[in-house]
Amino acid sequence: MRSVTQQTQPIRRLMLLDTASLYFRAYFGVPDSVKAPDGTPVNAVRGLLEFIDRLVRDHHPDDLVACMDADWRPHWRVDLIPSYKAHRVAEETETGPDEEEVPDTLSPQVPIIETVLDALGIARVGVEGYEADDVIGTFTGRATGPVDIVTGDRDLYQLVDDKRQVRVLYPLKGVGSLQLTDEALLRERYGVDGSGYADLALLRGDPSDGLPGVPGIGEKTAAKLLAEFGDLAGIMAAVDDPKARLTPSQRKRLDESRPYVAVAPKVVRVAADVPLPDVDTALPHAPRDPAALDALAVRWGLGGSLKRLLATLGA
Repeated sequence: MRSVTQQTQPIRRLMLLDTASLYFRAYFGVPDSVKAPDGTPVNAVRGLLEFIDRLVRDHHPDDLVACMDADWRPHWRVDLIPSYKAHRVAEETETGPDEEEVPDTLSPQVPIIETVLDALGIARVGVEGYEADDVIGTFTGRATGPVDIVTGDRDLYQLVDDKRQVRVLYPLKGVGSLQLTDEALLRERYGVDGSGYADLALLRGDPSDGLPGVPGIGEKTAAKLLAEFGDLAGIMAAVDDPKARLTPSQRKRLDESRPYVAVAPKVVRVAADVPLPDVDTALPHAPRDPAALDALAVRWGLGGSLKRLLATLGA
């Protein structure tokens, strides 16, 4: 009998960057005295390059995507919960995304970051009408191998899945000190796994995102309710069950919060169906556009930050 040898594709590790989260951290973590030759601050640019260098050296991704906020406050989320990120709006617009409050010296650095990433050949993906979280959620859902999500936003804990080898690398200080967030850590700290984290966040609320939550239901109470009733649907079913073990106050507040609970899941949970463009996500080993990168390095004084990243990519 003839034997048939099956060729298996090597497993590839995907790293997804919540880019805005990281360049905000770089901006506040690197002194604003770091400037280009013309005096323009480039602390966020150089800090992000150093972050990426460290992440690639320490975690060895095969594929890397810088996920972007094409719309940091999508109207479809605002239509459901008008307070969503409302406190961070600098200016509302009729046609495009609202303008977000961003430090004056950070905004001009974002286009520089984008052009440098493009010249390097690092995939950069943002999709109109969606946040970077949604891009990350869709890439994660489609991945066939391990996924490392690098973010300073705990909302993405909802994607943690040990079975699929999806974890969140959460920066504690720079990216030299990362919290490796898996289901064991989530259960220890919050009493839920990845799939339960969105329900926990929804019930607890999040002032930084303008999510009111259910009044009187804090993190610990939310965790206890989820442990008792399984998920958000189970909790709301318990409200209608006089035998369910809810205090009168909990039953009343949950009942009064039905309009919020009905729409909040779509706001809190990341989208898994973003129409992603066809993009080469392979980690580059050489710049896509060396001449453009050289010009950017000189113009913006990227110096050792860029040289170290190029050496890491080339290795």
